[in-house]
Amino acid sequence: MSRIRDISVAAAGVASIIALSSASALAQSGEVNVYTYRETKLIQPLFDAFTKDTGIKVNVISASSGLEQRIKSEGANSPADVLLTVDIGRLDDAVKAEVSQPIKSDKLDEIVPAHFRDPNGHWYGVSMRARVVYASKDRVKQNTISYEELADPKWKGKICIRSGQHIYNNALFAAFVAKYGEAKAEEWLKGVKANLAQKPSGGDRETARDVAAGKCDIGIGNTYYWALMNNVEADKKPWAEATKVMLPTFAGGGTHVNLSGVVLAKHAPNKANAMKLIEWLAEGKAQQIYADMNYEYPVRAGVAVNPTIAGYGTLNPDPMPIAKIAEHRKAASTLVDKVGFDN
Repeated sequence: MSRIRDISVAAAGVASIIALSSASALAQSGEVNVYTYRETKLIQPLFDAFTKDTGIKVNVISASSGLEQRIKSEGANSPADVLLTVDIGRLDDAVKAEVSQPIKSDKLDEIVPAHFRDPNGHWYGVSMRARVVYASKDRVKQNTISYEELADPKWKGKICIRSGQHIYNNALFAAFVAKYGEAKAEEWLKGVKANLAQKPSGGDRETARDVAAGKCDIGIGNTYYWALMNNVEADKKPWAEATKVMLPTFAGGGTHVNLSGVVLAKHAPNKANAMKLIEWLAEGKAQQIYADMNYEYPVRAGVAVNPTIAGYGTLNPDPMPIAKIAEHRKAASTLVDKVGFDN
C-alpha cells in the first residue's frame, strides 16, 4: 500500500510539473513584446485589434529615442521581440546596431512592394507617409510643385521648414542626393536655404501655423499632420483651414515617401508570435486602421485611403527603393551642415 501511495504521489508530482510547464509555455506563447517610437494613442488600436484576433497579448515599451541602443545593451537577454518605428533612418539605425534578424515571410513578400522593404529582409514597411508642401490658400495660386522648384528664387523669403537635420528632412535630402549626386544636392540645398523665411525650427505643425500666420507662403510637412490638425486637433484646425496640401514630385519621378516599419529583434524570445504580429500588420484590418486612425497610406494594394488624405490628390510614390535613400543619409546630413542650412 505504501509503495502504491508513493507511486501515486510521484505521478501526481509529475503531473503537476507537466501542468505547470504547460501553463508556463502557454503564457509565454500568448505574449509578444514590442519596443516602439510611435505614440501610444496611434498604435494601441492596432494592438487591441491584434489581441482580439489572435489572443496574443502585446506588451509595449515606448520611447522617443535610444531603443536600438537599449536592445543592443540588453543583448541575448533582451525581451524585445519587435521594434516598430517610423522613418527609414530609424530602421537603418536598427540594422546598423545589429539588433535585427531577417524576416522570412512569403506573405510579406507578396504584400509589401520590393522598394518598401530591406533587400536583406531586416525590415518591412507597414505604412507610408509623404513629405509634402503646405501652401497658403490665399497667397499661393498654383496647385502643383516639384521638389526641385523649392530652390527657385521666386520663393525667396517664403519657405518654412523644421531643422534640416531632422530625420524626416534628412530622408528627403538623402533622396535628392541619391537622384542627383552630392554636388547638385548641395546647390539645391543652398537654393532652398536662400528661400527660407526664417531659421528652421519647430515641427511640421508649427510650419503650418507659420504659413497660416503669413510668416511664409509654403512649408514642408508630412501628410498625416495636416489631417490630424484638420480632423482631430481642434485648436490647430485654423492652421489646416488656412492651408492646402500639394503633393510635390521629383522631375521625371514621383512623390517622396517614407515608412512606418517593423523589425524582428535579433534575440526575440517570442519569435513565433512576433512573426504573427509582423504579418498581421500587413493584413487588411491593420492596414485600414493605419489609414483611418493614423492617416497614413497603406502599403497593401486595395486598401482604401482615408478621405482626408485622398483629398490631397492621387499619390504616385517615387519608385526609388527606400533602402537606397538610407545609403545617402550621412551625405545628406553632412551637406546640411556644409551649407549652414540650420544657421
